[in-house]
Amino acid sequence: MSNKEDINVSYGVDNDFFRLWLDESMAYTCAVFQSEHDSLEQAQRNKHEFLRRAARIDSDSSVLDIGCGWGANLDYLTRSVGVRDAVGITLSSDQYEEILRRDIPHAQVECVDYRNYQPGRQFDAVMSIGMFEHVATPQETRRGEHIDIYRNYFRRAWEWTKPGAWFALQTVIGARMPRGAALREIGWVTSSVFPGAISPRLDAILDSLSPHWEVMELTTRRDHYARTTGEWLRRLENNEALIRERFGAAVFEDYQRYLGACVMAFEEGYQSLAQFALRRIGE
Repeated sequence: MSNKEDINVSYGVDNDFFRLWLDESMAYTCAVFQSEHDSLEQAQRNKHEFLRRAARIDSDSSVLDIGCGWGANLDYLTRSVGVRDAVGITLSSDQYEEILRRDIPHAQVECVDYRNYQPGRQFDAVMSIGMFEHVATPQETRRGEHIDIYRNYFRRAWEWTKPGAWFALQTVIGARMPRGAALREIGWVTSSVFPGAISPRLDAILDSLSPHWEVMELTTRRDHYARTTGEWLRRLENNEALIRERFGAAVFEDYQRYLGACVMAFEEGYQSLAQFALRRIGE
């Protein structure tokens, strides 16, 4: 699992920095473009709605969001769907402070490692959007420990939910092995922007679900993430002067390189994006 220092590298630059190039809700995960005319804002709402349906959530559901970011999904669930019992957990202090600032109605948030989370109750549904990449480290994966770590994650989610619950999971997945310049750029992103994180292989996720969760639906959206990261890059570059002035040249240049690498990785098929609708097994 990425530690708090790793998470601070990935999400602790400055909330105002991320606000300059993410959508207005500050969703830092793949959007769903239903039309060529969708704005990034609309596409992010599409994503939240797609995952809400995957988790079978309605206004009466109690929902746990594992790795809730800056609160975009919590905000959507409570304000747009009418959910009155939503809980988010994050390991990022910056994200936690932003959620408190947003004062999202009917939502609670804890700054806690998911391995230490003890809700004291069970939820109707669970969601996790872009957090699963942090569950196992590159070192743990190389040692072959990642499957057991993933199984422990899914076991915990099972324990936190009621019989009949659904789990909407969205994660980047490794697809095709990069070589040459692509390997160098993707490796740089992993070590410099997301230390402690790694994109899981699809087969590793599938091997880890039993005996707790059954895959009912699986959707991949490689082209959607290429478009999402391309829009982030465009917005970043549109704010180049301000970012260089406020946050320094190195921050702008690192994030320009990182987002450019992401566009390349998704366009060329080295990485993809998977969305799962998982149904809880057993009582």
